[in-house]
Amino acid sequence: MARHQLNDAEKRDWLRLARAENVGPITFRQLLRRFGDARAALDALPALAQRGGKKNFTLPPSNLVEDEIARIGKMGAKLIAWCEPDYPESLAAIEDAPPLITVRGHANLLHKRCIGIVGARNASLNGRKMAESLARELGQQEIVIVSGMARGIDAAAHQASLGTGSIAILAGGVDVVYPKENQNLYDQLAERGCVLSDMPLGLEPFAKLFPRRNRLISGLSLGVIVIEAALQSGSLITAKMALDQGREVFAVPGSPLDPRASGTNDLIRQGAVLTEKAADVLNHIHAAPRLLSEPPANDFLGAIPPIDESALAKARAEILENLSPSPVSVDELVRQCHVSPSVVLTVLLELELSGHVERQAGNKVVLIGSSCLTSSLS
Repeated sequence: MARHQLNDAEKRDWLRLARAENVGPITFRQLLRRFGDARAALDALPALAQRGGKKNFTLPPSNLVEDEIARIGKMGAKLIAWCEPDYPESLAAIEDAPPLITVRGHANLLHKRCIGIVGARNASLNGRKMAESLARELGQQEIVIVSGMARGIDAAAHQASLGTGSIAILAGGVDVVYPKENQNLYDQLAERGCVLSDMPLGLEPFAKLFPRRNRLISGLSLGVIVIEAALQSGSLITAKMALDQGREVFAVPGSPLDPRASGTNDLIRQGAVLTEKAADVLNHIHAAPRLLSEPPANDFLGAIPPIDESALAKARAEILENLSPSPVSVDELVRQCHVSPSVVLTVLLELELSGHVERQAGNKVVLIGSSCLTSSLS
């Protein structure tokens, strides 16, 4: 994709569109592809949502967007859009890269080679020492460490890499310190490293936001090291996201008697790189580099011609019939419904904006809140 700098008005439109209800990263790109730019997409949103079955759809007030941009500037942070040169290429390569990120500190770190380190919050002393050792040794080889600023493994990795390059990805707003005990670490990261979030300023983190944060940790990194992670832990979610994104997964083995090692040992059984020292990571990323390619460059080539309403009306019932709470790929919908991709994508946009369809990784969609949906669209 050809990089270009947004002007102030364009950036306001991007932020307002990104903050609109039911507009996630993939939907954001679909809207730009469909309408050509954020301003045109904003104008079209209410009608799209209404056709999808949602009444009284409202856009975020312009004054709130202006206020967020002013507060970002006041705190010395930067708002970077997906199409701009300062946006990290590694993150831009993932399927659901956030349209905008807010960055405090040294944004140049985002363009260096990065490795994620994640693990248990209730980490053992040995686990924290391992995180510190790996982070320090990788940093000495000009590798920037990425983590989530949680207590335990995250905090240890950040602290050890402050002098060589450390990036914290936050689940809430870039100005929200979580957990509060890491206030001093946050201050050091903002001054000496980098703090990043794709969430609005002031937003306190809650459970659903942590997997969203985790995808950014893996997305920014060449690979992710997991140290002490129980089965079904958030760290294993990060590892899975890394695999889905084509990144490497490294795991530090642990005692079978320690529940905190069950997840990491299982990762090794599934093919993760057994990691005991920094050389295990360095040798692997040098021997088998991953080429991080961006999504196709046709996202911002101008608006798609308007689609006849009668064609959309005819297709809606058939598309709804083929949707269910189980994921189905968009490509399969196009094949089964025998209509053009632009018609399917437009109907899915309507349903997403109305909250009836949710996008998932791998270009798949699921139907949510299906009761009475047919009647609401009739």
